[in-house]
Amino acid sequence: MDFTPTEAQQDLTRLTGEVCGKLVTADRLRELDHAPTRFDEPLWKSLAETGVLASALPEAVGGSDLGVLEQTAILRELGRYVAAVPYLWSIMLGAAALARFGSPEQIELAAKAAAGEEILTVALAEERNWDPARPVTFATTDGDRRLLNGAKTGVPFAAHATRILVPATVSGSDHVALFLVDPAGPGVRVTDALVVDKTPESEIEFDSAPAELVGEPGAGALTWLLDRAWLGLAAQQLGTVERALELVADYAREREQFGRKIGSFQAVAQRLADGYIDVQGLRLAVTQAAWRLSENLDATAEIHTAKFWAADAGHRVAHTAVHVHGGVGIDRDHIVHNYFLAAKHHEFALGGATDHLRALGALLARG
Repeated sequence: MDFTPTEAQQDLTRLTGEVCGKLVTADRLRELDHAPTRFDEPLWKSLAETGVLASALPEAVGGSDLGVLEQTAILRELGRYVAAVPYLWSIMLGAAALARFGSPEQIELAAKAAAGEEILTVALAEERNWDPARPVTFATTDGDRRLLNGAKTGVPFAAHATRILVPATVSGSDHVALFLVDPAGPGVRVTDALVVDKTPESEIEFDSAPAELVGEPGAGALTWLLDRAWLGLAAQQLGTVERALELVADYAREREQFGRKIGSFQAVAQRLADGYIDVQGLRLAVTQAAWRLSENLDATAEIHTAKFWAADAGHRVAHTAVHVHGGVGIDRDHIVHNYFLAAKHHEFALGGATDHLRALGALLARG
């Protein structure tokens, strides 16, 4: 395994950081805090104009035919700025899935998403018994039409999306297939959900909603999506906790109490040291999982490990950032609360630490 970032990773990290550094200011974060939901449309437009969105996608949709290593590099940088954009859902999952599994018409839609002209999203969370491999949404056939029935919860950026990728059980079989649905179409009801960090999420109900099949029925497309969703969340969490640790370390070097810098107290220094170890552990787990996926190697265990570290280590670092900051750590006018809320969101999205430990346990039991 080679830990050296590729030249493309370094270039995309630098470009993404430059775009975010200009637009994601402290004032802009406060402005988003007071908005109904957190979606930074000017940033999304700038990422499209500079080519960041399309960069790591296949050539068929206007990209440079890079891959998951470069996508995780972009997500890590977006996590550092707690950027309120749907790169994971619209680009790394939606556009990339259509480019890989879709029809020529669906590939055209992916190209529009890569150019920032459309937003895609993916409905992977289930409303009960968290297990995306057994969707409670099901698809029936009516002549040449496919119709969806059921519900999905926690669908990110659904209110902004022009199409949603929905895994559903095919009636009359045990197959799970991937479908493309218009959220504004007949038989689809989208209800905004209240999320603590104001990430745009929705509950969606399907009542004989027309849908397009993406690829062939079977578990392949869903497994492909889930692997990248878990890895993408872990990569975004890595950037978030990296920056959170930098913020709290800077604060500990400056803040004085009892005539001393608080970073000189042993208890504070130990918590910061533990946070450093947690961040490096998460970085290693994300890098290993992304590399194996990019090499077309089995990465199931590594991806669950990365998401476990994102949840477990992310929890500890987020709380360290708040605790060491003391009173200002819970002040919504201070930037550290943005990192705390983002870290908690990444921690629980598509399963927390326990869910992924169970998945690892199941793999070990089979092996």
